[in-house]
Amino acid sequence: MYQTSLKSVFQGATYENWVLEFTPHQSVQSRFKRSLDIVGSLVGLMILALVFVPLAIAIKIDSPGPIFFTQERYGLQGRTFRLRKFRSMVSDAEQLKSLVDNEANGLIFKNKNDFRVTKVGRFLRSTSLDELPQFWNVLVGEMSLVGTRPPTGDEVAKYTPRHWQRLNVKPGLTGEWQVNGRSQVKDFEQIVDLDLRYQHNWHPLYDLFLIGKTFYVIFGRIGAF
Repeated sequence: MYQTSLKSVFQGATYENWVLEFTPHQSVQSRFKRSLDIVGSLVGLMILALVFVPLAIAIKIDSPGPIFFTQERYGLQGRTFRLRKFRSMVSDAEQLKSLVDNEANGLIFKNKNDFRVTKVGRFLRSTSLDELPQFWNVLVGEMSLVGTRPPTGDEVAKYTPRHWQRLNVKPGLTGEWQVNGRSQVKDFEQIVDLDLRYQHNWHPLYDLFLIGKTFYVIFGRIGAF
């Protein structure tokens, strides 16, 4: 948990000035987990190399703008890193966000019929192909194959101490939330519950179980939009 807790929060400081000292989860030190991440990310990057050209062409033809969407996210112990995805929305999606109703509860944003998502983007999201570039984040150690969804800055600015527990593990390409409902889970507190359940249940073999379940969810296109 926390050594210095969140004293600065109650003194009115913003999240940029918070000083948090975590006791990282045991999975962070697991050599098996790190080895699994390296092997899995190399395989993922080989798949990325095979599909990059056709996906890049499809994205450019479908919607003007960059191939990748890049955003700062928060990972283990609140460290920031640059996350990249294949772009699945129009290039000015952030500016149009205020025009979309949030169908989720809490510190997440979801809308099943979000008009900003492109035709190719819907396919990328339903197949999780938009996530392929994140295998690079896994390879360099910023993410793991299995963990928690990496939050954005505007999200962590509203975190309570309970929410910060999510960042005791590395963010993951998949995890409890992704295999237990994905986008159909629209309550942020439920997502936090799932993330904390992962930490409680974690074992090297549990990561393998969740990875296997992820393939089932992806190929069945369950819960994604």
